[in-house]
Amino acid sequence: MKKEVLVEKAYEIAKERYAAVGVDVDKILAKIQEISISLHCWQTDDVVGFENLGNMGGGGIQATGNYPGRARNIDEVRADIEEVLKYVGGNHRFNLHAIYGDFGGKTVDRDQILPEHFTSWMDWAKEKNLKLDFNSSSFGHPKSGDLTLANPDNSIREFWIEHTKRSRAISEAMGKFQNDPCIMNLWIHDGSKDITVNRYKYRQILEQSLDNIFATKYDNMKDCIESKLFGIALESYTVGSHDFYMGYGVKNQKMVTLDTGHFHLSESVADKISSLLLYTPEIMLHVSRPVRWDSDHVAILNDETIDLAKEIVRADALKRVHIGLDFFDASINRIGAYVIGIRATQKAFLQALLEPLNILREYESKGQYFERLALLEESKGLPWNAVWDYFCLKNNIAVGEDFIPMVQQYEKEVTSKR
Repeated sequence: MKKEVLVEKAYEIAKERYAAVGVDVDKILAKIQEISISLHCWQTDDVVGFENLGNMGGGGIQATGNYPGRARNIDEVRADIEEVLKYVGGNHRFNLHAIYGDFGGKTVDRDQILPEHFTSWMDWAKEKNLKLDFNSSSFGHPKSGDLTLANPDNSIREFWIEHTKRSRAISEAMGKFQNDPCIMNLWIHDGSKDITVNRYKYRQILEQSLDNIFATKYDNMKDCIESKLFGIALESYTVGSHDFYMGYGVKNQKMVTLDTGHFHLSESVADKISSLLLYTPEIMLHVSRPVRWDSDHVAILNDETIDLAKEIVRADALKRVHIGLDFFDASINRIGAYVIGIRATQKAFLQALLEPLNILREYESKGQYFERLALLEESKGLPWNAVWDYFCLKNNIAVGEDFIPMVQQYEKEVTSKR
């Protein structure tokens, strides 16, 4: 029997099982189709970029591994992303860092970048039915050091303020071109390797820099601000901590970015969702996986990712939470890493949407806590994977493990050329 027939039969059985607990699977499929994930460009080339300044690394950024096939230019990045899109259903976005401009082989410093350096990206994204998001880039530069926007040195600080202002202007141009707001993420590595006695001073400077940057209002872009627990060689103090950006975001009604790799392993990022939604307009997610520390491993379908998705669905916040990926693993097939991470994130949200929430809420409102816990446990065994396979089938993408040999073949072809 053909796999397609088995998938369709399993789906019909799954529909009946879910209908018994009040879930309309056809409606859920329509919802998961609409969830866009912002694919990060830096998995293709290990966060090197194309600015011709000689990326110095640092700032807590470190891609580990030397797996063959790294993208070496813009054309190879685009080819890799086009290949990735063959294995994922839905309509998605593409997230660029400022160092990935189309500079035409010229050296363009970061305080000189312009929308014209990203025109070819806009055209390509439109052709591929992708929307663009953007990031300023404070790392890997001779003026990065330990402090950028929080630097007491006026000349260095002003350099990074100008860079970030220009990044916002580029985001505005992207948003206007695609008739959809471009989300511009601001993350800086600023901190100290050892004990500092000037915590307040650096955070005060960062606040002033942000106020300066955000003074210009735009209509076609949205700002988000991202915290970090620590960076490599900056382990003792991070200026832009979660507490700092949460306070700034609430005060100034800015979107706060929650990167699942930027918290202590004992923290629940899912638990932060409902609190932020009460006080900030929207949330940006960077889905990643920490292993012992902020290591940006490939996202997988683990409890943390599932809990995150469930909390967003339970809060009815799919339209207020933007989903992006942020991992870079240079030790395995880079295309495969994308496909695993995207599909895992989609599976998490599918499981969340399939949760029999109406019955669970009714049990909770009536104080029927045994029934609530029992249904939560039993729902884990419902055939969500049959719904996932059907989603893949209807999107004309590989079902189950079928994508593995396809990715292997692409890898074989590109590694022989790169």
